[in-house]
Amino acid sequence: MILQQKYVIKTYLELCRLKLSSFSALSAVTGFMLAAPGLTAKMLHMSAGVYLLACGSSALNQFQERQTDALMQRTKHRPIPSGRIKPLNALFFSFGLLLTGSAELALTDNPYGLLLGLFAVILYNCVYTYLKRRTAFASVPCAVIGALPPAIGWTEGGGQFADPRLWAACFLFYTWQITHFWLLFLSNGSDYEKAGFPSVTSLFADRQLERIVFIWILATASMCLMTPLYGLVKLNAVSILLIAVTLWLIGNGVKLLRRTGRDLSYGSAFNRLNAYILFIMFLFSADKLCSFLFIRE
Repeated sequence: MILQQKYVIKTYLELCRLKLSSFSALSAVTGFMLAAPGLTAKMLHMSAGVYLLACGSSALNQFQERQTDALMQRTKHRPIPSGRIKPLNALFFSFGLLLTGSAELALTDNPYGLLLGLFAVILYNCVYTYLKRRTAFASVPCAVIGALPPAIGWTEGGGQFADPRLWAACFLFYTWQITHFWLLFLSNGSDYEKAGFPSVTSLFADRQLERIVFIWILATASMCLMTPLYGLVKLNAVSILLIAVTLWLIGNGVKLLRRTGRDLSYGSAFNRLNAYILFIMFLFSADKLCSFLFIRE
């Protein structure tokens, strides 16, 4: 009985795509750290709200795309197409997560955080899910989704929308999100085509796509290197680390551009891009935390 319950819980958690949802929560925490004068309990409600909204949005997306998921090698083993969860159960589960996440954000008494969170859900589950069936370039406008969690954290931390630092951070996450999407297409283009989705792999040759991805990697790197100019990074040691890891990213982009088939796979490049932005979030948060401690002293 206990093993069966654990299996059911594990299966429902698969709907949440916990790693992806954790990433959204961490980027929101980064935005909060950049704007707030210090750590507060409000950050816990905010991060929990973003995390639950991301989980609910993921579960709802799997309900929406259950038929096409069954056609793709990458997704056919997900809970709904594999028959481990009934579609209606997944739908009710997603609504429960979305309501709970909204309630958590409402507890922060900041209407902007809740509005941005709900906007992210609508943009992903309505706009992006609709557009990706009709155009291979849906990721370009909808990459705004990646910039919304940091904006939620920023406003929850007391930051203002008009602050150039917010726009610099959001544009960094926007360029990263586009690169993320295009590398995903390179890795799984044939799968998307099999399911009937328009894919950039049917419009461009792999070498052309590799050049496009490299340009977006350069755009992401450029935005990251500009963040100290906007005051998002203040400590010299953190700036040096930021430059070093950004050069590492560019180096990986060059390897992708010059690969011979064995040097660097698309999946590896995808993972390294995600590792890069996670480390950048760590650097931003560490810089702000150290600055706060030094100021308090």
